Amino acid sequence: MAWLLLAVAARAEALVTTIVTDPLTGVAMEGYDPVSYFIDPAPQHGLADYEYVWQGVPWYFESAANRDVFMRNPSVYAPQFGGHCVMSVSRGYLSDGKPGLYAVDALKLYFFYSSANRDAFLLSKKSALASANANWPGLSADLMGPSSGATMAGTLASVAPASTGDNVQNN
Repeated sequence: MAWLLLAVAARAEALVTTIVTDPLTGVAMEGYDPVSYFIDPAPQHGLADYEYVWQGVPWYFESAANRDVFMRNPSVYAPQFGGHCVMSVSRGYLSDGKPGLYAVDALKLYFFYSSANRDAFLLSKKSALASANANWPGLSADLMGPSSGATMAGTLASVAPASTGDNVQNN
């Protein structure tokens, strides 16, 4: 019985990384294609056929073209703060962002734990990003896993939010 508990604990530790992954599959962004957030009207699910492993985590894409674009410069398309909720990071703690709750601002992808967190971000982007950028190095250093997270620190941006739709995309 003790070996079973150790195996479960080791598996749980392996899931805590700087990049948020699906707890069942280990795939980044619950299998959504990160490039699709920038080129499609809505994010698209990727396919295992177009997988690319970056920072020790598999990422799925809807096409070989999207995979190839991501491979050239992953940090441009990957969610900031590894997919952790930017507002949680700005407040000094971690919570997994949800790929369906997002904003693209100044060509950066941000995920949120809740729509209230997204709304708070849209009201105070500059200060939220400044706090998140200050907190991320310490928070990401405490995480375990193959990625450093340093390439995913957000940048300051201020673009007015779109007024329609559940998600916000400002370019």
